[in-house]
Amino acid sequence: MSSLANKRILLGVSGGIAAYKSADLVRRLQDVGASVRVVMTSAAMEFITPLTMQALSGHQVYHSLLDPEAEAGMGHIELARWADVMLIAPATADLMAQLASGLADSLLTAICLATPAPVVIAPAMNQGMWSKDSTQHNLSTLKQRNIRVLGPAQGQQACGDVGLGRMLEPLDIIAGIEPLFATGCLAGKKVVITAGPTREAIDPVRYISNHSSGKMGYALAEAAAEAGAHTVLVSGPTHLACPERVSMRQVVSAADMLAACLEETADCQLFISSAAVADYRPKAAASQKIKKDQDAMTIELEKNPDIIATIAALPNRPVSVGFAAETQHVLDYARGKLLRKNLDAIIANDVSRNDIGFNSDDNQVYFITKEVTEELPTLSKTQLARILIEKLASL
Repeated sequence: MSSLANKRILLGVSGGIAAYKSADLVRRLQDVGASVRVVMTSAAMEFITPLTMQALSGHQVYHSLLDPEAEAGMGHIELARWADVMLIAPATADLMAQLASGLADSLLTAICLATPAPVVIAPAMNQGMWSKDSTQHNLSTLKQRNIRVLGPAQGQQACGDVGLGRMLEPLDIIAGIEPLFATGCLAGKKVVITAGPTREAIDPVRYISNHSSGKMGYALAEAAAEAGAHTVLVSGPTHLACPERVSMRQVVSAADMLAACLEETADCQLFISSAAVADYRPKAAASQKIKKDQDAMTIELEKNPDIIATIAALPNRPVSVGFAAETQHVLDYARGKLLRKNLDAIIANDVSRNDIGFNSDDNQVYFITKEVTEELPTLSKTQLARILIEKLASL
């Protein structure tokens, strides 16, 4: 299974003859399981049509920075946040010069400036243009800014010259970006992650639960697997598919989740409690459906076990990380929870915000330890998960 499976690849196409290879690149990326969207410069559209790229990718092709309809829908900031990686293939000498100068006068260059995702370029140009001091200076500048450069290759060029400047073949480009999602920072470690809600039965047809979708926990599990960990996901009821290379333990109630966690954390090094566990459960669940014979019903509740506190209190406990989903005083409540439950780190967010709360594809969190409080920007949960896993690996 490719590390690009389920990744979001934003493919930028600039104006060179090698743009014809970009059509094949879209297909090859889809073959390894990636989702691809395409951004084209005006010059690129002289070599290959947006309709071709739309037909291949299955999505609208974006090309205008000042398109009111695009900005109302998937505008440049949304595209920048959507991408797991920004891949520009081909990247012409002109495009490299624009990136090196920090220009943002086209949709493609504006996205490159706005995106938090890694940017990768596959240069393609005449061998004379490639060898010029100005191009090499731009190349050096881009590398210093952590832009990954793939190629170019040497060989026969469209103009008849022979030398460095050919764009790498699509499969070689894919091989070049796959390592971005296989960091190895948790290689050889076992990581246990909880996700989703729990359900606490009232009777055989009713239960107490919450709005958690499980998306953050599942993204963390995927990122941990990418980082080389033996990853176990203990999940409450969700509609999400288990990520590749992740072992799933499906549970329903808080008691079920605690039992699975105690079993799985006996030999793990990192425990991440991202599940939204119900704080209370009915003291006695009815064995038969309760009939609505009365105008009111009283249910006596009792506290559920505190899963993260239980794991953090074990004699040979793993590094223990909690989540704090708050609606007010986010930092104060999170820091209190960190100390009270003896955690190594806590990740806090404001779930009262519609743009990052339950069920959202994006999130904005604070990463908190006893020594550090760091505010992370609004990102897709997939992107955020990779950043968090790298931080937790250092613990």
